[in-house]
Amino acid sequence: MSEEKNISEENKKSLNFIEVQVEKDLAEGVNGGRIQTRFPPEPNGYLHIGHAKAICMDFGTALKYGGVCNLRFDDTNPIKEDVEYVDSIMEDIRWLGYRWGNVYYASDYFQQLWDFAVALIKADKAYIDEQTSEQIAAQKGTPTKPGTASPFRNRPTEESLELFRKMNTGEIAEGQMVLRAKIDMANPNMHFRDPIIYRVINTPHHRTGTAWKAYPMYDFAHGQSDYFEGVTHSICTLEFEVHRPLYDWFVDELKKIRPEDGAYRPRQFEFNRLNLTYTIMSKRKLLQLVQENLVSGWDDPRMPTICGLRRRGYTPASIHNFIDRIGYTKFEATIDFALLEHSVREDLNRIAPRVSAVLEPIKLTITNYPEGKVEMMEAQNNPEDPSAGTHEIAFTKELYIEQNDFMEEAPKKFFRMTPGQEVRLKNAYIVKCNGCRKDENGKVAEIFAEYDPQTRSGMPESNRKVKGTLHWVSVEHSIPATVRLYDRLFSVENPMENPEIDFRTLINPDSLKILTNCRVEKELEKAAPLAHFQFQRLGYFNLDPDSAAGNLIFNRTVSLKDSWSKIQEKC
Repeated sequence: MSEEKNISEENKKSLNFIEVQVEKDLAEGVNGGRIQTRFPPEPNGYLHIGHAKAICMDFGTALKYGGVCNLRFDDTNPIKEDVEYVDSIMEDIRWLGYRWGNVYYASDYFQQLWDFAVALIKADKAYIDEQTSEQIAAQKGTPTKPGTASPFRNRPTEESLELFRKMNTGEIAEGQMVLRAKIDMANPNMHFRDPIIYRVINTPHHRTGTAWKAYPMYDFAHGQSDYFEGVTHSICTLEFEVHRPLYDWFVDELKKIRPEDGAYRPRQFEFNRLNLTYTIMSKRKLLQLVQENLVSGWDDPRMPTICGLRRRGYTPASIHNFIDRIGYTKFEATIDFALLEHSVREDLNRIAPRVSAVLEPIKLTITNYPEGKVEMMEAQNNPEDPSAGTHEIAFTKELYIEQNDFMEEAPKKFFRMTPGQEVRLKNAYIVKCNGCRKDENGKVAEIFAEYDPQTRSGMPESNRKVKGTLHWVSVEHSIPATVRLYDRLFSVENPMENPEIDFRTLINPDSLKILTNCRVEKELEKAAPLAHFQFQRLGYFNLDPDSAAGNLIFNRTVSLKDSWSKIQEKC
């Protein structure tokens, strides 16, 4: 037995329930002792953080046990599908660090699915129904009340076959008729009450053009596509658990006409989907936000999309760590958004270089510093990683500090800059404020301080204790930047809790603040798009791809404050 399969009892304790099942199947030689999964997104929108959880399950499980995971686009509804979404899905999967075995499309199997539907009609297990969708829904009954048979349920086989053919020739209008499986209108599982398996859509398909007019429904296409591909473990989210018996029914019927496949059969397993506070996961509603310009696009850094998280500065490792923390269960739960923030903060603390940036600058003049003198101060790139080295930052007579780091009349515990009080300028000197200058409106326009030349790093007084340390940049040797401060998109924990409230009215008005007169150290003009940084004392930021020479734009990924750690400490 391979090392991967021979996992110790201690390691078994950390396996999720899907992995426990996979190990059991491999040990028993089910489906030839192999594992094949698939990730089956609909190409009708961009992937979000919930899909990332499914990606990690589908690809990660196959990778862990030496199997293969294929990418299969569920392209059975041409009205909503677009090649743009196909490309974005592939990019997101690659960014998360996974590689698929093959790329498939449900449309690859349209002919095989059609042939199977024809076989069901010939076996008197499917029929054409000409009722409206409202009539069909009304006849479905309730979980405790049997449904009512369609008046077309016993339609002659040849008649259903001919009408089914016409559904695909353009002779039948959309909504005029559907193909339904003939199963059991009294079954307590509502999905068995003669489910619709084909409908007419007169919209060109992004791959097949106008070749097809009749398109299979998800429940019909899903399991059969799994079967045609050789999938062993079809892993879905929990809402599909009630669909599983129907999945098995279709597979059983398909196996009857394919005896050559022997004992092979795919099986469906379900895990809980990801729900996050202050977030919506409905692709339909996310599309609404985009189309109504309530966000700047699918990759708006406030969006829960993978491309939005990437643009905001999240890393693949942070998303993997987050998903590892929440795990996979059979119970629905809502995860605190603070845990996602904690995961990216933890990763960026490890890898992000420390740099100086002043978001709301005010001039600080060192009155006793020589005019025209420039000293290059050594700044550590990352105290968490000594191998990251150092870089230099210029110190001059005129500096910028944050406006809120100065108070002319400060309370007792204000340990930043105020007249008569010493503070340390990080990586430089200890200075003592001796006053300020105000403009004609009485607003502080410039701060004055004196420095102690003996307090530079390595000098005799450098270790003198002062309670405050401030970040700064040189006026002359800093460059301008725009900074976007992002916060949670919604102002309430569960935007979908009350269906009577329009979720759009719950958008957080402070979810984006744009600061245009920021200053950053000159080192950052060499930064690459999406590069990560810790702006000292302010948070983690990355360089937005829209940046250009002379127009740097930084997105705040997350603040330095870690509310999740504080919550855990109290527990």
